[in-house]
Amino acid sequence: MTRNDNKLRLITLTAVFAALIYVLTAFLHVPTIKGYVHIGDGVIFLAASILPTPYAAAAAAIGAGLSDALSGYFIWVPATIVIKALTTLAFTNKSEHIIGTRNLLALIPALILCVGGYGLYSGLVIYHSLAAGFADAAANTVQIVASSIVFVLAGTALDRTKAVKRVKKTQKA
Repeated sequence: MTRNDNKLRLITLTAVFAALIYVLTAFLHVPTIKGYVHIGDGVIFLAASILPTPYAAAAAAIGAGLSDALSGYFIWVPATIVIKALTTLAFTNKSEHIIGTRNLLALIPALILCVGGYGLYSGLVIYHSLAAGFADAAANTVQIVASSIVFVLAGTALDRTKAVKRVKKTQKA
């Protein structure tokens, strides 16, 4: 397999992850006071555990950003692009397993980035009050907890099929 073939596979897999993130964010969500709670972050965590970081960050930013933009929450797009791309940095794709100590511990900074990032953004940019910005912290926490459950369940299933090992083998070939 040539270098161009490998890059095309990575770009294609990135597009698939972006599409999954978009669908699970835009269509499977529960509205809240300031936005909505969804499980799309679970796919962001999976992408970050499978793809090289730049590709995972692109999938997260594109999928989640499109969801906000096309769902009528355009004001959140800048925050979403930054927060979701940064979230991918906490995870590793260096293992042949998705569910491992590093990726389970990465759920903690993912929670902090989501709750803190959206709280700061809405407090500074939208409401001009940090207290108002963090009013939806509980909903953001629920979102990360639900997404973490999706991540662990899907990651465990994918680990059993050795899917990551096969993806990595095609990347090296």
